[in-house]
Amino acid sequence: MKLKTMTDDERRWQAVLSRDATADGQFVFAVITTGIFCRPSCRARHALRQNVRFYADAQAALAAGFRPCKRCRPDALSPQAARHEIVARACRLLSREQPLTLAALASTLAVSPFHLHRLFKSVTGVTPKAWQQAQRAQRLRTALAEGETVTDAVMNAGFSASSAFYRRADATLGMTARQYRSGGEAMSVRFAAGYCSLGVCLVAASERGICAILLGDSEDELTASLQRLFPRAQLQTGDTAFGEQVKEVIDRLETPTSALPLPLDLRGTAFQMRVWQALCEIPAGETRSYQQIAQAVGQPQAVRAVASACAANKLALIIPCHRVIRQDGALSGYRWGTARKAALLRREAQQEESCSISLPKPNPGTSR
Repeated sequence: MKLKTMTDDERRWQAVLSRDATADGQFVFAVITTGIFCRPSCRARHALRQNVRFYADAQAALAAGFRPCKRCRPDALSPQAARHEIVARACRLLSREQPLTLAALASTLAVSPFHLHRLFKSVTGVTPKAWQQAQRAQRLRTALAEGETVTDAVMNAGFSASSAFYRRADATLGMTARQYRSGGEAMSVRFAAGYCSLGVCLVAASERGICAILLGDSEDELTASLQRLFPRAQLQTGDTAFGEQVKEVIDRLETPTSALPLPLDLRGTAFQMRVWQALCEIPAGETRSYQQIAQAVGQPQAVRAVASACAANKLALIIPCHRVIRQDGALSGYRWGTARKAALLRREAQQEESCSISLPKPNPGTSR
């Protein structure tokens, strides 16, 4: 029996009877006839209910005079917590400037490289190498934004040589290092606006594909928003051919029955890309909580980070962040207004169509 929370002794007892491992860490139970306390998942023979007492944690049971079970060791980290601690230590080591190979990292953590690789990916959703590359890319972006020279930023970020960076520059920054340092200068972005049932829709595209779909009440408002997203890019009004692309986008927003037949220019961290992919897997007419999305991407504690990833979405409806609501069912903030969010959910509940878009494979170095 899987219990999300343990709120009373009866539920705790049911968890003990079913040896529910998901309850480990939420409480411990003690047996007054043996003087021993255990985890809910302990495989030892069950005691009589009248002889069982519940405590919030091992410290409380110890304070009450009970001894820890030698079989389930409730005073130590649970197996799941121990695995997460290994990954947390690995992340701290990978965040350092000095690059680490998988073998060196595994040796430091006293586990096998195979076990570490599998464990790390199961918890974070990415490999240790991808995590390290993402950390290196983030240091580089920060240094460039703070005005460091390209050469200094590249070396200080942990790249072994300038040549190693320049081979991956486009994937790491989405543009050249000098363009990124100047806020996207020399990057060309075409845009055009049209009207839809949700108000004004502005569509923008780089040379790679659609990079922004914004909703609002006026074209001027949305143009200003686009300028803030790409502060030094060369914004150009789209021509007639681009206007046809905008029409395709608006048609897709009005009747989301198929994937958008246009390339997308997605720029986000590895985590954001995983969140956006999870959003696209929510069928139209259904919703998920931020907690559910965090669990879907393998990081159940990252609820706030999921909310931030939703807020960072620049592609309205194509990446359906409007389908994420609070756990209590209330509509939370929406980049383009909660009224639009409510209207979208009502419309999709009637249409019951599926979002069939599939995002490119996440690249932890692709972020702006």
